[in-house]
Amino acid sequence: MDHYEYSEILKTLDTKMQNISDIVKPSAISTRLDEITQLESDQDFWNDASAAAVIQKEKTQLERKLNKFNKASEMVNDASDLYEMAKEEKDDETIETLFIEASELNESVNAMEVEVMLSGEHDANSAILTVHPGAGGTESQDWAHMLFRMYSRWAERRGFSVEILDYQNGEEAGIKDASILIKGENAYGYLKVENGIHRLVRISPFDSNAKRHTSFSSVMVSPELDDDIDIEIEDKDIRIDTYRASGAGGQHVNKTESAIRITHLETNVVVQCQNGRSQHKNKATAMKMLKSRLYELEMEKQQAEKDGIEKSEIGWGHQIRSYVMQPYQQVKDTRSNEPFSNISAILDGDIDKLIEGVLISQKK
Repeated sequence: MDHYEYSEILKTLDTKMQNISDIVKPSAISTRLDEITQLESDQDFWNDASAAAVIQKEKTQLERKLNKFNKASEMVNDASDLYEMAKEEKDDETIETLFIEASELNESVNAMEVEVMLSGEHDANSAILTVHPGAGGTESQDWAHMLFRMYSRWAERRGFSVEILDYQNGEEAGIKDASILIKGENAYGYLKVENGIHRLVRISPFDSNAKRHTSFSSVMVSPELDDDIDIEIEDKDIRIDTYRASGAGGQHVNKTESAIRITHLETNVVVQCQNGRSQHKNKATAMKMLKSRLYELEMEKQQAEKDGIEKSEIGWGHQIRSYVMQPYQQVKDTRSNEPFSNISAILDGDIDKLIEGVLISQKK
C-alpha cells in the first residue's frame, strides 16, 4: 500500500464521518444533554418518578451515542494527524503501522455507520426472540436449537444479558419452542433483521444412511415495550391455557401447571412463558410478550402498505437466509446476497457481519 492509497482511505473515512455527523448531529445532542442537566437540577423533576425515568433513559442513550461518535471521530483525526507528521518526517515505520491498523480503523467507522442506522422508534430497546422449528420432527427441532444457541452466543459476545422466557425440549433432540429476552442497547435494532425463515442444508446426524437433509425454522423478533405503550387487549380477544413447565428451571418445574400459553384469536399469535415460579408472574410476562408481538405485526403491516406489498406477503413467513454445511459451506442472506464461508463461527454467534450487511442493503 503506497501513500496515495492511504490518503484515499483517509478521504473515505472523512466522508463517512461527515455523513455520520449529519445523522447523529453531535451539537444537537450536546444541547439536549445540557437541557436535561438543567431539568435534573430542578427539585420538582424528581417528584414524578416515571417521567424522570424516561428522561434518564434518553440521557443514557444520548451519552452513549455521543461518546461512540466522539471516539470514532477522534480515531480518524488522530490517524490523519499522525500520517501527516510521519510523511513530513519520512517516518516509514509509523506509516507502515498506520497501514496495518487501517482495516481496524475502517471497521470501527463502519460499526459506527451501522449503529446510526438504528434510529427506529424502538431500535434501542431490548428484544424478545422466539425460535420455532418447522415440519420435520427431530431434524428441524435440532436446527431450532442450533439457532437458539447462535443468538444466545451472539448476545453473550456483545455483553448483553439473556433471560429464558420459555423453553420446551424436543422429543429426541433440539427444541419444540424457545423464547428469550435479550437485554442490551440496540438489541432489537440489530435483531429485527433476523425475523423470518432460516434454512439449513446438511448431512443429518440422525440419518443412519448419511443423507443430506433440508430443515427450516422460524425466528420471530419483537421489541420489549415500555409499560407506557398502550396496546389494548380484551379478555374476549385471547385464550389462556396452563400447562406444566419443562426444561431448565429448577426442581419446581413439572410439579404445578404454572406455565402460561396465550393465543390471540384474531391474529393466531401464540406466546408462552414458563420461567417464573408463579402462574401470575408467567401470565404477566406472557401478556407483555403478546403486546410486543402484536405491536411488531402492526408495524410490519404499516410498512408493507407503505411499500405497496400485498397483505398475503406480510409477516415472517418467508425464507431470509440459507446455511449450507454440505456439499459446500456457505451462509447467504437473500437480502444482502453476500456469501460467508465461516459457518462454524456464525453458528457460534459471530453474526455481526451478516446483520450489518442486511442493515446496509436495506438502507440503500
